[in-house]
Amino acid sequence: MRDSAIRLPSAEPCAFCAYLDGTRPFTFVTRNATTAVMVTQEQRGKPHLLVISTAHRETILDLTDAECSALMIEIKHAASAIDAAYHRPGISVWQNNGEPASQSIRHVHFHVAGTLDSGGTEWGPVDELSLVETERIAERIKRHWPGGIAEG
Repeated sequence: MRDSAIRLPSAEPCAFCAYLDGTRPFTFVTRNATTAVMVTQEQRGKPHLLVISTAHRETILDLTDAECSALMIEIKHAASAIDAAYHRPGISVWQNNGEPASQSIRHVHFHVAGTLDSGGTEWGPVDELSLVETERIAERIKRHWPGGIAEG
């Protein structure tokens, strides 16, 4: 990481890197050489997806311009798929850098979530969904992914 005042969470083994390399199970909507879109088990919206860099980058400051562009395209695709599949009245997109900004995993990621019936997203504790439940969400999202998702 470049010289920065951002105070990062502890450098535990990176959960996102473990999901990407398959050592920990997680539900993916799509992934390519630069980005991955995942369904989080902690659903804070209807639904709640994560868009991450496939390279380990700790904060937004560590991304290359090309990675920023690729992530933004996938964020837009995720928002479009949520809109088409879930018909939510709003879509929230957020990203945190450093513990004071509520970053909990030391790997850059963007949250993309359809709003709740009451508005906004859930910031408090939420139940954790099973992988079976997140797979159902992924299948619904994939059916509405802009341009479709190539299987295989």
